[in-house]
Amino acid sequence: MSISIQNLTHIYMEGTPFESVAIKDVNLEIQDGEFIGLIGHTGSGKSTLIQHLNGLLRPTSGTIFIDGTDIFKKDMNMQTLRQQVGLVFQYPEYQLFEETVYKDIAFGPKNLHLSEDEIDRRIRESMELVGLDFAEVKDRSPFELSGGQRRRVAIAGVLAMKPKVLILDEPAAGLDPRGKNEILSQIKLLHEEYNLTIILVSHSMEDIAKLVDRIVVMNKGSVALTGKPSEVFAQSKLLEEIGLDIPHIAKLMHGLKERGMDVPEDIYTIEEAKKVILQLKKGEYNA
Repeated sequence: MSISIQNLTHIYMEGTPFESVAIKDVNLEIQDGEFIGLIGHTGSGKSTLIQHLNGLLRPTSGTIFIDGTDIFKKDMNMQTLRQQVGLVFQYPEYQLFEETVYKDIAFGPKNLHLSEDEIDRRIRESMELVGLDFAEVKDRSPFELSGGQRRRVAIAGVLAMKPKVLILDEPAAGLDPRGKNEILSQIKLLHEEYNLTIILVSHSMEDIAKLVDRIVVMNKGSVALTGKPSEVFAQSKLLEEIGLDIPHIAKLMHGLKERGMDVPEDIYTIEEAKKVILQLKKGEYNA
């Protein structure tokens, strides 16, 4: 699904002494099937922005069109919208509440009044999508699982609603390295295999660099910069002024460049850097 955000402004507690402008005049176009990385320092407006995308918050002014439909028009069916635009909050496992994994994932589809066969099919499919073994965990309590597995159950519950847009707020937060890699790998597979429109909110520049098609940088409630990872991370001075950083791998490559080594500067992931350094090493040996 395509998303068009037009002149979006949200003011908390407007007209009171505690008035706060969270986002101001945001304009942004997201194409169908695009993988967007949303970054910005704490308080930049990221969370407020994404909560507008499925109608959890209503704007003070401006609007959002999803596939050409104004989601804030009076007769908009919010249940339909939230089925199409799935939002996974940070630490979603804290929202798990049923006694088994099966029942927890089934909660959303049941509210759509689907048949038992369709609900079962969706549960099985969504568990497969996030890498959970149906037979092994379906009857277990979510609270017996590891942190990474609980996170997957929570994401499966959203996927079982068959969204066309998936928004994830810091999906790897608090996980150990293995759990983090597993979750991010599954998200990448979801995008590649099902062409979902995905918006990933993250503080990790490394995660953003290796996953997304385009980065949107928020600062003081507005879009400060947008572009491909290579284009955004090339603006290191601007990012530093905003309070952000470039990936550590990029710093390494810049350091090697300054020492006279012939390496590209637009390398942002460990995998890319490893390939370049091995090629460089091979060249030295051949010399």
